[in-house]
Parts: sequence; C-alpha cells; structure tokens
Amino acid sequence: MAPDYSNVDVLIDRLMAATWMARCGIDTRVVDKRGTKIYAGQADGLQCRTLEIFDSFGFADRAWKESNHMLEICLWNPDSEGKIRRSDRIPDTIPNISRFQQVVLHQGRIERFFLDSLKKYSDIKVERGVLPQSLTFDESKSEDPDAYPIEVVLQHLTEEEANPAQRQATNVSSNTKSDGLFRSNMAADDTDELLDKAVKNGRAGTRETVRAKYMIGCDGAHSWTRRQLGYKLEGEQTDYIWGVLDIIPITDFPDIRMRCAIHSVNSGSVMVIPRENKLVRLYIQMTTTEKGGNKLDRTNITPQMILESAQKTMAPYKITYEYCDWWTAYQIGQRVGSNFSKNERIFLAGDAVHTHSPKAGQGMNVSMQDTYNLGWKIAAVLNGTSNRSILKTYQSERRRIAQDLIAFDHKFSRLFSGRPAKDVMDETGISMQEFKDAFEKGNLFASGVAVDYGASILVAKDGDAAEQGDGTDVSVSKEGGRIIGKSDLATNIKMGMRFPSFQVLNQADARPWQFQEWLKSDGRWRIVVFAGNVSVPTQKKRIDSLGASLSAPDSFLHRFTPKDKPIDSVIEIFTIHSAKRAETELFDFPEIMRPFKKGEGWDYWKVFVDDVSYHEGYGDAYKGCGVDKEKGCSVVVRPDGYVGWIGEIENVGKCFGTNGN
Repeated sequence: MAPDYSNVDVLIDRLMAATWMARCGIDTRVVDKRGTKIYAGQADGLQCRTLEIFDSFGFADRAWKESNHMLEICLWNPDSEGKIRRSDRIPDTIPNISRFQQVVLHQGRIERFFLDSLKKYSDIKVERGVLPQSLTFDESKSEDPDAYPIEVVLQHLTEEEANPAQRQATNVSSNTKSDGLFRSNMAADDTDELLDKAVKNGRAGTRETVRAKYMIGCDGAHSWTRRQLGYKLEGEQTDYIWGVLDIIPITDFPDIRMRCAIHSVNSGSVMVIPRENKLVRLYIQMTTTEKGGNKLDRTNITPQMILESAQKTMAPYKITYEYCDWWTAYQIGQRVGSNFSKNERIFLAGDAVHTHSPKAGQGMNVSMQDTYNLGWKIAAVLNGTSNRSILKTYQSERRRIAQDLIAFDHKFSRLFSGRPAKDVMDETGISMQEFKDAFEKGNLFASGVAVDYGASILVAKDGDAAEQGDGTDVSVSKEGGRIIGKSDLATNIKMGMRFPSFQVLNQADARPWQFQEWLKSDGRWRIVVFAGNVSVPTQKKRIDSLGASLSAPDSFLHRFTPKDKPIDSVIEIFTIHSAKRAETELFDFPEIMRPFKKGEGWDYWKVFVDDVSYHEGYGDAYKGCGVDKEKGCSVVVRPDGYVGWIGEIENVGKCFGTNGN
C-alpha cells in the first residue's frame, strides 16, 4: 500500500533558494499561498550585489535591459522662506564599487526571471494556492542525514481563496490596476482565515502530508513558520505611516525622472523613484509623529489621500496622474528575529526575520541574499560535499547583517521622516547636512558590496567568531586546528567579503572578461591562483609544483570529487598570471589548470592573464586586488562568491584539510 505522504529534500516558499536547488540537483518543492505571481508593484530596487548574484545565475542581462537605471540623487530641502529647492546632487551608486549600478524593476518581472531559470535547469515549479496547515518537527532526528524530521500538512486552496480581494482607486481615476494593502505590514495575517475557509469548504483530496529533510520559510513579517517555532521579532514599531503610488505622473516638478529625497517644512517627506515604462514610484509620508500620534486606520487609506499628502509636500510644484499601476501603505518598524533556524533544519529568511522601511531599497535585496547565503549550504550538505556544521553559519552571517540593517534603517528612516531643522539652533529638527552624510554613507551599505562575514569554519579570518557574527558559535573545533588566512597577500581582496571584479584576458583567445562573470552560482568552490610572473623560472617552478600536488591521487581535489564526475565538478581552479600573454602559452600550465575532457579536449577557459586588451584597455587586476605581480597568491572562494581564505600558492590545500591540517 502506498504511503499517505510524500518525501522531499527541501520544502521552500520562495524562489532564490529554489534556484540554488535547481542548479545543484536537489529534490525540491516550492509552495505559495497566493494563486498567481506578482504582476505589479511590490519591491522594485535592485542593488549592485543583487545584480552580481543575478549575473552568476545567468539573467542579470534581462534585469539590466528592462529596468530603469538610477544614476543621480537630487536632494530637495526648504529654503529660508520655506519653499523646497534642489540643494544637492550626488551619485546614486558610489562609482567603481561594482560593474553594476542600482536599477529599479517591479517584482513581477524579477520573479519571471527566476521562474524561467527554474524551468531551464529543473522541473521545479511553484505550486500556487497551497499553504501549510500544521508543522511537526522531530528534534531527535536532526543529526541523521537520511532522516525526514519535518512533517508539514499542506492545504490546497480554491482560486477564490488564493486570490484576495483588492480595492480599486477612487476619486482620482478609474485607471488603477490594483492595491498592495493585502501584502502590506498594516494588513492582518490572513493565513488562519484562509485555512478556516478551506476546511469549511470540505473539498476532498485537497490536503496532503509532506515529509522534508529541510524547510525554508520566507513567509513574510506575519510568518506562519516563525509562529509555529515560537520565535519572535524583536524591536519596535513606529507611528510613521507611508503611502506608495506607482503612477505615470503629470507634474511640473523638474526632477521627476531622478531619484529624489524631498523634505518640506511641516508637510512631511517624499521619495521619488523613477521606474520603467514611464512609471514613477512615490513614497509619501502620511503621518509625521514617531510615537503617540493620531492613529491612521488603514481601511481609510486611498490613493487620493496619498496623492494629497504628496501634493502638500511638493508644493508649490503640481503633481497628479491619470494612471496608477499600483498603490499601498506601510508602517515603519525595525525588528530582527530572535532565531533564524531550528536545529539547522527549519530556516527563516527575509521579512520573517527582519522588518524595516523600504526606502533604502533593501527589503527584496536583503531577503534574496539571505537565501542566497543559505541555499548552497543546504545543497552542499545534501550532496555530501560539506558537513552539516556549515549550516550554523547562516544565522551567524545573516542575522548579523540583519542587525546592521536595522541599525542603519533606524537612523535613516528617522532622518527621512523627521522635520527639517530651521537653523543650527533648532535642536529638535533634522540637520539636512546630517541627512546628506547619512545618505552617502548609506549608499555603500545599501549596495550590498560591503557585506562582511565574520570568522567561521567558512571564513579563515583572525579574531573572535562570535563577536564578528551575531554571537552564534561558528568557530573551528579545537581538535581540527584553526587556519588563518594571510590578508597581506591580497590587500584589496577581503576574507568574508565578495570576490571583487576586474578585467582580465583569456590566455587562449585574448578576449577580455570581468573575472567575476566566471564565478557562476552552480555549487562549486573556486581556487583562484594568482600565478604571478610565470616567465621567471623560480615562479614557474612554484606553479608546476602546485600542479603536481593538486594532481596527486591523494590530493583534496580527488578526495572531494566523486569518481564518476569531472575533476572540476566540486572545486574549480582558475589561474590568473601576470606574464606577457603573447610570450606565454596555455600549455605552459599544468594540466590540472586546463583539464582535459573526453570529446571536448582541453579547457581553454580556465587560464587568464592580467594584460592589455586590444580594445578595452588594461584591467590592472593585480594592482586592483593588491597582489604582488611577481609572487602571486591563492584565494579560495565559496560557492556564493565570498572569500574564504587567502594564502601562499603552495598552501591552498590547508584550508581543505590537507597537509596535516
């Protein structure tokens, strides 16, 4: 008799983690209580690091082409007479921190990129109109790699249940598509209500039991998964309420196609975000008190009310619209989850463990980067290439980022929502110079490229692992010894931070590449060998010796690689040398650095050179990375593109547990 349940390796409710599972061949189910994907509104900002991640999955070009690019921020503040005026212009993205700049594109298109990627690389599909009814977890089976300790009863909804009613705009125009209040943090959680309706309908065959090895809950600020685990969000909620309009504006405001931060004397603030397809998003302050002010009933909020608030702030400039694509309202709050996982089997991510204001463009970005950090780790454990101990680093790394985000957002949102100071003696007002300084400093944080993970079993930094993370113990066990990387060998490549991008040339065909383009998100670790000046005999000898060591039958490469898989299927080696390309041959390098595959020949896309391109200049990669051009070094890069170790060329085996370590 067939069992009345099904088994799955990973049960997920969001797309970033599912994309990892698709690339790594993990049996996965994705469920979503909503009946359809998002077609308008919701999150829209894509930061530099997020685009780098999209590129590693192969679809950044789609986002880059379709999105609106934001290159400049205009700051508008009241003058001595109380009239708003443009007081400054600053770059939207700090120049040269990434090969991408911040762009905006609505969440529905971003979801489409993920869905297309899932279809291309797997048979994983999003099962819509499905939500969990109960969760049981057997802690006694947590450390059994073959066990399915998680049991979830799933309820399938009717189309009506899965698609909540939405209110249409009134008093301005009937040309409004939908509102987003049902997804706003001002709306009550409707999970229990949906379950009650489904049970009362009594539809036969619509409930099933799924047993899973791992579960990831990215189910929002009202997280059902978090409630089942008994975890809480810790922090505070303010009385600041902001409305959001996605409109095609009709206005005489001169900077409507620039990102703008507008402060009025006493009518609140507005942020302008120019969007794709002629749209502009306005974040509009509805209330001006942090705490203890007049309460605003969300059921009374309308697009007309939001527009009128914007008109007051932007006066004497006029603004209205005939077409509104989407609108919503939200309440500012900064909170962080007490725990990000249960026994490293059930994980929480995104709004389920951190909530904040959306004006810094961090919500979708940080949420996706949570599961980008987690997905490869779960996949590596399930595929047998990593020990379960690496899963502890998820909370250590991402909860610390969430804590930093909340601290940043706490300051930024209050500076944005506060009343501008009338003069230097106005102690209760907000200094506009302080706001500008915070905006500029915040741009680095917001870009995502400043993420810096602390010491752990995955990052060979010096210092206390608990202090550098969120307090979780992720240090290397005393018995195994602790490997500390040598940061002075690559002064501009930071352990714990993402591997930077720079131009190099392919040795075989002279094509210039941004090297980061080769760090694909496919679950593989990378060893980047800065081979130095191989035209010098002593340096060439070092590289030959490394090649012999890596090729040896007892090397860590062979130990980690399944016998039926190519030698680069788990750990991939890239080489970047600094000799003259025209005076060097691909075959000067050991075979392990240009592996041979039957039917395909030698791999011509593993050896690169820091030299001048015929058409695109000199990348100066060694200088950019702070690496000695003569002696070089080795860098170990995690599957998510973050640097785990830096050391001498010959010692790369140490961080993989060889050479007596």
